[in-house]
Amino acid sequence: MRRNIVHAGAGSLSYEIREIVIVAREIQKMGRAIIWENIGDPIEKGEVVPDWIRGIVHETVDQPRSWGYCDTQGVLQTREFLAEHVNARPGGVQITMDDIMFFNGLGDAVAKVYGFLRREARVLGPSPAYSTHSSAEAAHSGYNPLTYDLLPERGWMPDVEDIRMKVKYNDAIAGILLLSPDNPTGAVYPREILEEIAEIARQHDLFIIADEIYVHIVYNGSPRLHLSEWVGDVPALAMRGISKEYPWPGSRCGWLEVLNKKRDANFATYVDSLLAAKRLEVSSTTLPQMTIPRVMGDSRYPGHLLFREKMFETRAQEAHRAFAHCEHVVFNKPSGAFYCTVMFKPGVLNDRQTLPIDDRRIRTRIEELVVNVAPDKRFVYYLMGSTGIVVVPLTGFQCSHDGFRFTLLETDDAKRAWILKTLRDSIEAYVASA
Repeated sequence: MRRNIVHAGAGSLSYEIREIVIVAREIQKMGRAIIWENIGDPIEKGEVVPDWIRGIVHETVDQPRSWGYCDTQGVLQTREFLAEHVNARPGGVQITMDDIMFFNGLGDAVAKVYGFLRREARVLGPSPAYSTHSSAEAAHSGYNPLTYDLLPERGWMPDVEDIRMKVKYNDAIAGILLLSPDNPTGAVYPREILEEIAEIARQHDLFIIADEIYVHIVYNGSPRLHLSEWVGDVPALAMRGISKEYPWPGSRCGWLEVLNKKRDANFATYVDSLLAAKRLEVSSTTLPQMTIPRVMGDSRYPGHLLFREKMFETRAQEAHRAFAHCEHVVFNKPSGAFYCTVMFKPGVLNDRQTLPIDDRRIRTRIEELVVNVAPDKRFVYYLMGSTGIVVVPLTGFQCSHDGFRFTLLETDDAKRAWILKTLRDSIEAYVASA
């Protein structure tokens, strides 16, 4: 091309969760059965949405209105319903339906939120980082993502002092991102930490983004806290959706709740630019939006949420037992979402370790792939070739710690037990191999 047409941040668009699928498909074609533990799709892993929720979706399809465009910000009745829910939280920020904006999934929302920031304005996010956020932030700026540490020795809690110092000494930082419950660690932050971070944002005139896609999947006695309940008067964006909650990931239905928009004129102008960008698309998908008041307003919905929370709590306990007393790793039992992070202790991994792979072609391919890769990615490739289990290396989450993430989504009890045992046995065999 006579002009360089590549965006300065194009090289930052990395999504290890999906990219490892390319390798797994290749190994699958060689004859290895694959167990997909890399992505958080409850439907793919066998969860069946309750009949009553599916019935509401069926009935909504029969409504002619579900086949047309809706208001740019979203279906009016749905936004009214959601605003009422926000306003019913004790002591929380009050909003109107005009403070809610729908997108075609939170991936769409994330792209808009970062893409329409001024390039020099940075958002400080966690490490380990969820790749959709970290890649979008880096791509918008053209630089590596700015991160604060989540501390494995403290159950993956945010290092608040790290946040404080980075905000204080880098005036490019305009916002702070939090995920609670967190992906990939499954950590759920207590109110005192959240309020401390909000106070940092208040002192330095920042805004907050809270990805709350898993906010209704908490357990082990952890609090279910929404951004509106702890942010105070700080301008903020809460990200919500139904993909993990119904669950209906194929709906591609997410929304922003804009809090304290009028507190800052610059923030308000920025939010208005997000709405202007949505107008160019006309609207987001109508059908899933129309189901929300009927599903979330149904008397059976709280029981549905409780059932799923207890289900994932039981599976988190199973995972904790599986990795108990494994001297090579740090394992923090998750308290929310449906992921587990296994971190290798420093010095455990080296470039001589392997796992047995019976198929010569698969072994040769894995040996080609592990040249000059991160130590945890080397383990992940050998695990795939040896057992067929696909997990995500922790360094793929903008993290300096070696490890991997897997899910709690497998619905077959016997298969889930096999996966956990195989992961533990594979760690032991890999470390002992060299």
